[in-house]
Amino acid sequence: MGRVIVITSGKGGVGKSTVTANLGTALALIGNKVVVVDADVGLRNLDLILGLEGRIFYTSMDVILGNCELEQALIRDRRVKDLKLLAASQEHNKTDISVEQMKDICLSLKSEHDYVLVDSSAGIEQGFQNAIAGADEAIIVTTPEVAAIRDADRVIGLLQSKNIEAQLIVNRLFHEMVDAHHMLNHQDIVDILMIKLLGVIPEDPRKIIVSSNRGLPLTYNQYSPVGAAYRRIAQRLMGEEIPVPAFKDARWFGNLLSKLF
Repeated sequence: MGRVIVITSGKGGVGKSTVTANLGTALALIGNKVVVVDADVGLRNLDLILGLEGRIFYTSMDVILGNCELEQALIRDRRVKDLKLLAASQEHNKTDISVEQMKDICLSLKSEHDYVLVDSSAGIEQGFQNAIAGADEAIIVTTPEVAAIRDADRVIGLLQSKNIEAQLIVNRLFHEMVDAHHMLNHQDIVDILMIKLLGVIPEDPRKIIVSSNRGLPLTYNQYSPVGAAYRRIAQRLMGEEIPVPAFKDARWFGNLLSKLF
């Protein structure tokens, strides 16, 4: 049986879909059988980031409604054979899928794959409840912003109430701003949220935007620091001891922010 990992945050716009696509790609390139599940029913983006938007015929709703078998709805990635996508419907709402239905889909997928990565929708309502329904563990994605960290803290509490263990990815960390004491260090965020750090993704807005628009995850780019960060995270997720790069200390900022929690 594989591992079902929900990728969530609470706050929208922190890069959950980008993390899901890149991490799924990294895990598949190492040799794992991976399926990424877009759980954002009504609003889907994972297909665009993977460059698979033109190949969607069936979605998770078609599986639930009995219009197709689960295997028929899985779209194989064009670049790496062991990566598949289960797309979300744009014609339905989050309330059209129940927690039990989502749990059944995840259970079926984990029986055939090493990793099932579920891309959660923003918020903590029905979409979030569906996304975590079949999860064995979670990855919390946050950026070094007060609102994102506060929402991440709230989500961690919800996951703990359901006995789902969570690890942290700090996304869009701008090294120069950390060095200038204008942005939180990743260690500050770990100290506030008190969960294990899985990895740090550096900020590179130009390349990330180009990557998303082309449907080509940066994990494929051997020269990209962002791509290298995702490959290291995939190795850590598999149990390898890969150190997180160190940055200059901005803990004075973290001490101020911690008063808000």
